[in-house]
Amino acid sequence: MKKLGIAAALLLAAGSAHAEVADQGPAGFQVRHVALIAAPPAKVRAAALDIGKWWSSSHTYSGDAKNLSIDAAGCFCEKLPDGLVRHMTLVYSAPDGLRLAGALGPLATTGASGHLGLSFGKAADSTQLVLTYDVGGYAKGGLAQTWAAPVDGVLGQQVARLKRYVETGKPE
Repeated sequence: MKKLGIAAALLLAAGSAHAEVADQGPAGFQVRHVALIAAPPAKVRAAALDIGKWWSSSHTYSGDAKNLSIDAAGCFCEKLPDGLVRHMTLVYSAPDGLRLAGALGPLATTGASGHLGLSFGKAADSTQLVLTYDVGGYAKGGLAQTWAAPVDGVLGQQVARLKRYVETGKPE
């Protein structure tokens, strides 16, 4: 493990997940989060697609995660009072995984592009969720140097929220 965000370190301490900036270099970075979720893969996948129920409102443009959705056309979008944000586009959807393309949050204001993968593996009476986010391109100050740790922390928070939502019905 090269570097951990605060949220990722807390997840590791709790023993429920493994998180890291898995790779970084001049062209970009990859973050990886692994969590064991006490539910079958189909339930975890369905919850992941219902993103407005578990994503953190503090990581939205509108300030309210209820404005987030992944629609039938594959738009991971957010409704704004006078507009819309397309965060990512769903490019692969199957029982074992989801793949989305796009630059999340402030990365959308850079020359970066990203690929977010979620895999839902069967593990006894649970699901092993593996999230990877590969980001490449240009950002002033260096893409990996500036963004790898913060992105790792935010995605670690989202994985923890998804796990709690699936297991308890509440992401908090």
